[in-house]
Amino acid sequence: MIRLGSNSPTRAFILKSHNIPFVQNGGTFDEDSIAISDPIEFVKTATKGKFDELYQKYGCDDMPLLVADSVVVCEGKLLRKAKDKEDARAMIELQSGNTTSVVSCMIFKSSTTYLFDISTTTYQFFPFEKEAIDNYINSGECMGKAGAIMVEGFCKPYIKNVEGYESTAMGLCVEKIIPFIKYYSTIK
Repeated sequence: MIRLGSNSPTRAFILKSHNIPFVQNGGTFDEDSIAISDPIEFVKTATKGKFDELYQKYGCDDMPLLVADSVVVCEGKLLRKAKDKEDARAMIELQSGNTTSVVSCMIFKSSTTYLFDISTTTYQFFPFEKEAIDNYINSGECMGKAGAIMVEGFCKPYIKNVEGYESTAMGLCVEKIIPFIKYYSTIK
């Protein structure tokens, strides 16, 4: 059993789909307080801030703590969560027919193991259809998502090419964390 230090239903889905037992306890770390525009530094700072808050609250003696954060980069611009529908539209239109990278950072800590990882998955998208963009924005699914995108949903039919793991783009590179979880399970 691990503690998922995230409020993200997508990260919870990733763990469930890989049969990883967990409890979900997200925190209240304020990402908006971070005034960093470099994507790598931003995601490292956000993940570390979330980890520090939850480690102080829960520790990792009874179960490992897993914390993650993701950002989206397109044309060198850091795309965070959309503030409103207009912001979401601008992000989605920027990524339409373009190359987009999702950068995810995670920290996994148990009483015997520590993993700090930054992974990137890069997509080349075909142009998004205007009606599809409108429907997606009106559905509200784009809100609360880094870059206002969902590679497992809205963007899927527009993927021209991908380099990296889909789980990274969904916010948690499960392929990299599984060996650490298995190791923890064998020594416990």
